[in-house]
Amino acid sequence: MNHDKQNNFEALALQENTFVFEKFSRKDALNIGLQLNENAIKYGEPIAIEITVNGLVVFRYFSEGSVKDSEYWLLRKRNTVDLMEMSSLRFMYWLDLQGVTIADRKLNPDDYAAGGGGFPIRLRDAGVIGSICVSGLSNHFDDHQLITDTLIEFLKITV
Repeated sequence: MNHDKQNNFEALALQENTFVFEKFSRKDALNIGLQLNENAIKYGEPIAIEITVNGLVVFRYFSEGSVKDSEYWLLRKRNTVDLMEMSSLRFMYWLDLQGVTIADRKLNPDDYAAGGGGFPIRLRDAGVIGSICVSGLSNHFDDHQLITDTLIEFLKITV
């Protein structure tokens, strides 16, 4: 077993269990979406953002320069979070640790993403109710980092 991958998988699980909401409104989605866009500026790359709650897209934005395939990536990341109730980055490590691929799981690889940029919206005592997805940065780890940095600010978590 690769200990780095296992450690990353466990760290991501801990992160997801730390970024838990007491409540989540559409106004929260708007504020997080706008903060994601603001925080993305430091990367200097176009960004696509989508936030869903109970299957409904409640925030979506494509900054200037975003490419059309970002919409496809947002959908793949959302599908992954919805199905697995974990971040798409943790799903990547989960697959790797299991020694399987998306196709091995009898899932269409065109419909799911194993990489950074999809994050679950988890309510305390209720579970996953939606997702925050980002696409467009040249490194999928940066897509994930953008989300987590923004959630640290929004939830006022001390790290």
